[in-house]
Amino acid sequence: MKQILVIDDDIHIGNLLEEILTKEGYGVSRAYSGTEALLVLSVRRPDLVLLDLMLPGLCGEEVLPKLAGIPVIVLSAETKADKKAELLLGGAADYMTKPFDRKELLARITVQMRSAAARNRTNVLEYEEILMDTGLRQVKVSGQTVKLTRTEYAVLKLLMQNAAQVVTKSVMLDRICEDTPDCMESSLKVHVSNLRRKLKDIGGKDYIEAVWGIGFKMRESIGA
Repeated sequence: MKQILVIDDDIHIGNLLEEILTKEGYGVSRAYSGTEALLVLSVRRPDLVLLDLMLPGLCGEEVLPKLAGIPVIVLSAETKADKKAELLLGGAADYMTKPFDRKELLARITVQMRSAAARNRTNVLEYEEILMDTGLRQVKVSGQTVKLTRTEYAVLKLLMQNAAQVVTKSVMLDRICEDTPDCMESSLKVHVSNLRRKLKDIGGKDYIEAVWGIGFKMRESIGA
């Protein structure tokens, strides 16, 4: 069930939104202030957020940057075009003026859910039991989260993107330098070794192999 977080201090509007969304099969959570919204987000990440601007505590504009990676539809009585443009450029996926039409709101929610699903598909890399979500910067092996350093993550991402070929040390250092400028050729072997150990500790397999004198690749025939 897709989850939607409604951030609005107007109880009547919040109740109306919850009724509309529940009838459409969405799970709904509520927050009545910007501060409460952050507490809710710390416990559970919704699939979409409906955000009012005039909130007690942190206002909607202050909450918006903290919703990065989540589709946000702003629902506000603000009608100025400049304000709408500012919010859309600031991270909002869409904007609707109150009072809103139910069918139009549901249609816009559907569009954002579809777009998010498409982005998530392109954000996911898979190799054997390893699943990497590049949007969330999260790696799981057999469903268990693996904690990686920035360098280990960058190395694994590059190898999974090029799983069928050997990635030379020079190419690897060049490609990951933006994410990990502190990684040198002298330390690369150590980072890869630590990465291999972390993956093997959970999956029980050695997923990466060193090609002597050249670089590294994802292992084709994985042995325990």
